[in-house]
Amino acid sequence: MFYRDITPSTIEQPLQTDISEVNIMEELNVSQWLLFKKPEEDGPLVRGGHADALVVHATNAVKNDFMYQEAFLTTYRTFISPLELIQKLCMRHQRFQNSGDLNRQRAGRESFSLLVRVVSDLTLTDLDNEVLQILMEFVYQLLCAGDLTMAKALRVKLLERYQAKMVHNTSINALLPSQNIYTRQATLLDYKTELIAEQMTMLDSELFMKIEIPEVLIWVKEQNEERSPNLTEFTEHFNKMSYWARSRILEQNEAKERERYVLKFIKIMKSLRKMNNFNSYLALLSALDSAPIRRLEWQKYITEGLKEYCALIDSSSSFRAYRQALADTNPPCIPYIGLVLQDLTFVHIGNNDYISDNIINFSKRWQQFNIVENMKRFKKGCYNFKKHDHIIAFFNNFDEFLCEEAMWQISESIKPRGSKKTT
Repeated sequence: MFYRDITPSTIEQPLQTDISEVNIMEELNVSQWLLFKKPEEDGPLVRGGHADALVVHATNAVKNDFMYQEAFLTTYRTFISPLELIQKLCMRHQRFQNSGDLNRQRAGRESFSLLVRVVSDLTLTDLDNEVLQILMEFVYQLLCAGDLTMAKALRVKLLERYQAKMVHNTSINALLPSQNIYTRQATLLDYKTELIAEQMTMLDSELFMKIEIPEVLIWVKEQNEERSPNLTEFTEHFNKMSYWARSRILEQNEAKERERYVLKFIKIMKSLRKMNNFNSYLALLSALDSAPIRRLEWQKYITEGLKEYCALIDSSSSFRAYRQALADTNPPCIPYIGLVLQDLTFVHIGNNDYISDNIINFSKRWQQFNIVENMKRFKKGCYNFKKHDHIIAFFNNFDEFLCEEAMWQISESIKPRGSKKTT
């Protein structure tokens, strides 16, 4: 079952937990430090084990257990840091590379292969000065040992990640136009619905593509904005868009104008749904369904129409309608990140990190991996809409919005508390 935890009672085979006299990273066979599923159970083979045994098993990935390595690379940060993992893999390769034993030589090469994958997947926050220094020293050691091919392969991946970090630190959002394009006289109603939806989707897509999968797992565990910078930016963008939409409605003085804006946002939502942009779709839906907006009096066809849109994100059946819509969708697509974080939070809270002393609950990591794999799938597609500077400038990064208190003041000035609904 999806959120089922593993407890010590599920362990059938004896598991070695005392490693005081053993360096698992120097072992070829680590089965005695791993927990495997019972014969009658479904699902992945490896359910848990000592951290070092899980690392070694990841180096041994074969065709019929390839997904284990993928799950390991996606989730290892939840029980070991990138620095520690890199140090262990470097050490294992160094110990085995000059061995006269062919099996140990192969194990050394497998460790190096996994190291290259680890480096290629390092996030911007992973690649700090200490990690960079260790990897540079390891490249130098490979060169001194005459392993030129390996040194080049690792150096290429390291440079790719370093350059990506430098670009990120110096780049300015390419979709933001010069401010002199922006004309304050323009209103939402001046622009075609489909063009607005396309530009919203372009902004969303750029931010979504920047999210590195480990950020999501780190956020669920630590809620650390510094370690999840792109995820933080993406969620802030969602919130700002929602408040921006609410503000555009409430700042209209006449009921007829407010109604025109609501209808405009509904049309935009319809276009966003066709574009598989669930993120902006739900940002606007949350605006229209917010209390300061919802409490006002609207025509029946508007309220009935909103009910239909709200059905997509109905939480009464664990968001079944939305999950089904997402399952039926092909890239490009921008999913609602809030539900991804909710699912990961349920797994994190509902399952222990350890089965027993030093035995990591890898079943928990399998569940986390399966959740973010769907997110990975949608990062493979891209939108090819034409950029319209005047609309991007009109959005102004969605920075112009009223505070919550101001929204309520306006809402209550339109319809005072306790007033009866007119018929």
